[in-house]
Amino acid sequence: MNTKKAGFNTKLVHAGMIEDQFGSATVPIYQTSTFRFKSADHGAECFADDTHGYIYTRINNPTIDALENLVAELENGYRAIATASGMGAVNTIYMALLSQGDHMVSTAAVYGPSRVVMEKHYSRFGIEATYVNTSNPKDVKKAIKPNTKVLFIETPSNPTMDITDIKEMVKIAKEHNLITVVDNTFCGPYLQMPLDMGIDIVFHSVTKSMNGHADIVGGIIIVKEKELYKKVRAMMVTLGCNMDPHQAYMVIRGLKTLSLRVEKCQENAKVVAKFLEDHPKIAWVRYPGLKSHPQYKLAQKQMNGPGAMISFEVKGGLKAGKVLMDNVKLAILAVSLGGIETLIQHPASMTHSKMDKASRESAGITDGLVRFSVGIENVEDIIADLSQALEKIK
Repeated sequence: MNTKKAGFNTKLVHAGMIEDQFGSATVPIYQTSTFRFKSADHGAECFADDTHGYIYTRINNPTIDALENLVAELENGYRAIATASGMGAVNTIYMALLSQGDHMVSTAAVYGPSRVVMEKHYSRFGIEATYVNTSNPKDVKKAIKPNTKVLFIETPSNPTMDITDIKEMVKIAKEHNLITVVDNTFCGPYLQMPLDMGIDIVFHSVTKSMNGHADIVGGIIIVKEKELYKKVRAMMVTLGCNMDPHQAYMVIRGLKTLSLRVEKCQENAKVVAKFLEDHPKIAWVRYPGLKSHPQYKLAQKQMNGPGAMISFEVKGGLKAGKVLMDNVKLAILAVSLGGIETLIQHPASMTHSKMDKASRESAGITDGLVRFSVGIENVEDIIADLSQALEKIK
């Protein structure tokens, strides 16, 4: 079936499918490290141009190809590149786009390890980065230098839920000849389509909503144009951070229910966010679906829904927040997000703990901030769980 013009849900089910000799209804798992050549000349052809056939799973594999083709269709990109983890995707992008003496501008409240690896490791090789509030275009323009090559944003940001105007970032990038990259993990292709807004590269931690079942780790990069794709793909192969065929199969299986899961999580999150906003023991709530969110109107325009991620702070700060996190029963105290299960965690001491305190605070990641990923459970049970835990706070 040609799914190019099909609806999103039809693509989820049918895009990227392989027709094998047995008529399998699902994508087969090609769990092999290497592939047999038909002849010496065929082997030479494959190495000259890997579109001629399969060589070695670090380079290409039918199961991984199926996932890449599926996600590229979902994001309206040229091609996709699957990686062993979300950080595999981040490092592939950094290594492909930045050289010694180059500079990058990025979202201050970006995923912690994405920032830490740049500041602590790429800086050792002469690569610079400036982190600003990218929801303020003036701050972005001010941070651009003559050697700036990349504008790397996350929207909504992790964990502050700030929303960056993607079209405005594209406009600024074009004025300065920058390559634009968006971490689209919080939204996924169901809720936000950055490539359609002019972005060059989008990536996801597929560990999160795209797989959705907390049973694999993986990443994927989607590139808009052919030449840039070839550059990024070559770097992934060189780094050797390819996805495993079984991982790819699991993500394909998870993707088939992406829209159903996201809709249910989002439906629950809207109710939970309102409950928290009205609760006397909550200091503030940041959720794109609440009118109190500073970029509520931008979220309405740019996203296809507010998603299932909520950030909030309990009155009493970190001490009170710990009481809440230590007393929930249904919500799982664990990092990650976007799955069918509700998760709660403390960014300052967990996902963003390797950032220094001054950087965290300037990015809006306060010690009292709690990140909440809403799952598909009955919303009454999620609220009852939060209620009983909040009652423990004196």
